Amino acid sequence: MSIEHDGQDGQNPAALARAVAEIEHHVQEGGWDQRPRLYALAPTGELLEREPDLANRLGLKHTPISDDALTPIEQDLADRALEDLLPTITWPDSVRGCALAIERIVLPPGAEEELPEDNDAATDWAQKHPQRADVRIVVGVLRDGSRSSVLRVRGHEEDTELIRDAELSPEIGNALAETLG
Repeated sequence: MSIEHDGQDGQNPAALARAVAEIEHHVQEGGWDQRPRLYALAPTGELLEREPDLANRLGLKHTPISDDALTPIEQDLADRALEDLLPTITWPDSVRGCALAIERIVLPPGAEEELPEDNDAATDWAQKHPQRADVRIVVGVLRDGSRSSVLRVRGHEEDTELIRDAELSPEIGNALAETLG
C-alpha cells in the first residue's frame, strides 16, 4: 500500500485512483445487485497513528505507508435514499475525501423514448429490457477537487476490463463534492 507522492498540496490523485479501485474490488467480492455503499477516505498514516492496533489487523505493521495513502471507511447508510442522505452529510476535517459505489442500469440510445412515465413501471421496464447493461460505478472526490472513478460492466469481471476515468459520472462527483463543503 505504497503510493508515490506527487507534491500536490498533500493530496494525491494517484492515491485517490488507487482507493477508488480498491473499493470497487472490495464491492465486487460481494457480487452484483448490491445497495449503494458510501465511504469516507481518511489518510492512512493518521489512522494508524490514532489506532496502532489497526496496522496489525490490516497486516501493515511493517509496511511503509506513503504520506498521502488513503483508507476507505464504509459508512452506514441506514437504508436512506441517497438523494435524501447526501445533502445532510458533512465530514470532519480528518476526512480527506469520500467515495460512492453504486449500480445502475444503462439502456441503449433511444430507449428513453419508450420509458414509462411512472417511476416503478420505468424501473421494471428497464430491468427487463433485452439490451440493458448493468454497471457498477465507484466515484471518489477529494477536498482539493480531485476526482477519480471506475466502472465495471456486469459480465466483465477481470480487473483489466475496469474502465477508469476521472469523470465517468459528473453528477455523482458533484453530489459527493457538496458533502465535503
